[in-house]
Amino acid sequence: MTNSSEAVPSPCIRNCCLDEWGICAGCQRSLAEICGWSDASDPERLEILARCEERRASGERDKPVYPENGPVSFYARREKTE
Repeated sequence: MTNSSEAVPSPCIRNCCLDEWGICAGCQRSLAEICGWSDASDPERLEILARCEERRASGERDKPVYPENGPVSFYARREKTE
């Protein structure tokens, strides 16, 4: 079933390649954001797009914590250490 919401189009540019943190090199979405896009409401999609723009502008990404046995969550953030 497809989402009838087309007011906020997908940022996909067909340059799909996930980095070691699960962030797409083309659109800057996380794997969780990509998988959840079709079910997301327009406000949720706008939040995703804002995070993508932040990632693109800063050159940094929300980096999930990966334990030795694989990813825990694409929403988990690595704590910054100084």
